[in-house]
Amino acid sequence: MRRAALLGAGAVLALAAVAVSSAEPAVSDEEAAERTKGVEGAGHAAGTERTGGRQPMPDLLGRGLWRVFTVLAPRTRLDVHDVGGRDRRVLWPPNWWVCTQYPAPGVQRRARGRVVVGVVKKGETCPERVSAARR
Repeated sequence: MRRAALLGAGAVLALAAVAVSSAEPAVSDEEAAERTKGVEGAGHAAGTERTGGRQPMPDLLGRGLWRVFTVLAPRTRLDVHDVGGRDRRVLWPPNWWVCTQYPAPGVQRRARGRVVVGVVKKGETCPERVSAARR
């Protein structure tokens, strides 16, 4: 009996939270742009609507992998590969930094397009073959 009462109370609280969040006023693109002015990486959706779904590829070389996740649009497909030659899995993004990227910086790309980055662990250097290939 107590279990059913707890489940019922939980369901009511969840529905109330959904109702409150859906009752928030809608914000126009202009207001959203004003609120996020000066915030790097903000306004992905508003910017892609004006440019027909395309946006310039940011320069990711030398950045930490965690920063890459915050710079790209949320629905961008990101493929990450260890270019250090050991074929390691990237389990903790703050421990890695970017050596290569595709597409190149500045190229117009779809907001939900695919981005491929080659990474090495922090403290390691990019292999010579990779450094020469990215120029």
